Amino acid sequence: MSNIKTIEEQVEQIKLLNNQENIETKLDELINLLNNSNIDSQKVLSFRAKINKAFDAKIDAAGSIKAFQKVAENDSLSRLDMLNNFSTLLNEHQLDSELSKNYIKRNWLKTIVVSLIGIVLIILGFGMIIMPAPPNFEMFTIFYFTKDDGVTIMDVISLLIILCGVYIIIKTISQKQAE
Repeated sequence: MSNIKTIEEQVEQIKLLNNQENIETKLDELINLLNNSNIDSQKVLSFRAKINKAFDAKIDAAGSIKAFQKVAENDSLSRLDMLNNFSTLLNEHQLDSELSKNYIKRNWLKTIVVSLIGIVLIILGFGMIIMPAPPNFEMFTIFYFTKDDGVTIMDVISLLIILCGVYIIIKTISQKQAE
């Protein structure tokens, strides 16, 4: 328990990280240190890679949400380990309500678009059944009701399209309920 920081220390650390002036001061100190030291080009390239990685992690908002999802999905962690991972992620990634709203909007938009595609497939399938088929599809009748009417290949293809539309809608709704 001694290596786990108290809540007060974590709050102070978050305040320090979010303080713009401290960040700019530290950045100026880093630039000054780099200008006054003799560092070979390999070391400079490794520093650049570390700094670019840190900046990319700060900019990548979708990646930050994915990082939280990975911790939430990991069932092998204990509650204490999960809490420590969440506090580390909160220190590393800046989340705000605007980012969360955009993430939720994208998920809803994806659900709506996929559901609309399913509805269009269902309408297309029923349209293919109701409308008269071309003669080359009509000559392949699978099951006759009367001498001139029955179930054709066009009807079977239409039913497959309808079932695909129904499957897409059910799959989308069940995924949304699982979230």
